[in-house]
Amino acid sequence: MKRFTITTYPLENKTVFLRVDYNIPLEKGYVKDNIKIKSSLETIKFLLSKGCKIIMATHLGRPEGKVVHELKVDPLVKELRKLLPKIKITKVHDCIGTKVKQEIKKLKPQQILFLENLRFYAEEEENDFVFAHSLAEGSDVFINDAFGVCHRKNASINAITTILPAIAGFQLEKEIFNLSKALNPEKPLIWVMGGAKLQKIDLIRQALNKADFVLIGGALPFSFLRAMNISTGMSKVDCETISVARDILKKKKWRKKLILPVDFNVAEAFSSRSKSEIVKYNNIKSGHIALDLGPETITLFKRYVRKGRTIVWNGPLGYYEWHQFSTATKEVGKTIAQLTATTIVGGGETSDAVIRFHLQDKMNHVSTGGGAALTYLSGKRLSGVVALEQNYQKFHQFAKTR
Repeated sequence: MKRFTITTYPLENKTVFLRVDYNIPLEKGYVKDNIKIKSSLETIKFLLSKGCKIIMATHLGRPEGKVVHELKVDPLVKELRKLLPKIKITKVHDCIGTKVKQEIKKLKPQQILFLENLRFYAEEEENDFVFAHSLAEGSDVFINDAFGVCHRKNASINAITTILPAIAGFQLEKEIFNLSKALNPEKPLIWVMGGAKLQKIDLIRQALNKADFVLIGGALPFSFLRAMNISTGMSKVDCETISVARDILKKKKWRKKLILPVDFNVAEAFSSRSKSEIVKYNNIKSGHIALDLGPETITLFKRYVRKGRTIVWNGPLGYYEWHQFSTATKEVGKTIAQLTATTIVGGGETSDAVIRFHLQDKMNHVSTGGGAALTYLSGKRLSGVVALEQNYQKFHQFAKTR
C-alpha cells in the first residue's frame, strides 16, 4: 500500500513532529553508542534544508509512566548538538503542556525543539488519543523515523497518525527496503540465528520456510538438544520452547535445513573468569553452562555462510560481551563481512556485536531495530507502518492542496 514519502510531500517551512528512536545505552550519563542518532541525521538535515521547524521526540528506557532522572533525554540532546554544531537545539523539560506550547511558538525555521522522554507518561505506551493530540498540537505534519518501535502501538507512532499527515523518514524507509530483501532474497538464502531470546524459536519456522539453511547458535540450540533428550547442563533453556523444537525436528524438509552446533565452549559457572573447555554437543556436564560455540561448529558455520547469496544474521552466537566467549560471534561475523553476498544484520544485540568487532561498514545493512526487525523478518506487518499507509488513504487528497 502507498504511504507519503519525505521527498515528495510539500514540507517547505512546515512545523514537523519528528519521532526518532534514540533508545540507546547510557554509561555514567553519556551516550555509549550513537549509531541510532547518526542514522537519523539524513532526515533531520533534509528537513532543515526545507526550512522546517522540528519538534523531536523519543523514548528512553522503561520508566513506566514516571519521571526517572537517569532516563531524561539530556545526554541524547548533548550528543545531537555535537553532530549538528551549527543548529540551535532547545531541550524542554516536558513533552506536552503549556511550557511546550510556549517553546513551539518561539521556534524559528531551521531550529530544533527536543521534548522530554515520551514514556514519562503512561499514555504513550497505551496509545492514548488525547495524549497523541497533545503531542501533535502546533505541528503541521508527523514524520516517523523510529523503525525500532514500529512494532509497538504507541501514541507517538500510531494514534498521532489519525491527527496529522504522516510520513516515513529516510531511516524507516531504508530499514523496510533492506529487510524486505530477506523476505524476497537472492538464493541461496542462509539465516544465522542466535541470541538469548527464546521466543525467537517461532521465527525459526519462518526462516525454515524461506531459507536454504538455518544455522542455530546462542541459547537457541538447547531447546533442540533437550527435544532430542540430550543434556544441556545449566545452559539457558525454556521448557515451553522444547515442544516447538520437537515439532520442527519432526518435519524432514525442515530438519535437513537446520544446522545445529556440534560442539560448545562450556564454563563451570556463569562468570567471565570461569574456567572453560570445549566439549561435544552431547557431552555437556550437569553443572556446566555452554556460553559459546566450539571450533568445529565455527568452521561448520563458516562453510555454510560462504554458500549464500543472501545472509540474514539475527542474534549473537555466544556470550560475546565476555572475551573468552566471543569467538563464534567474532569469527563467523568476520566471514560474513568478507562475502560479496547481500548481508543483513538485524536485532539490537547483533548490531552491537557487529559494531564492537568493527564490522558494520562491511555489511550491506545493519538494522537499528531489535524487536521491530524481528517482527518484520517473521513476516508480520508492523503496526507503525500500517498506520502510515492508513494515514495516506485519509490525507492524500488534503496534501495536494497544501
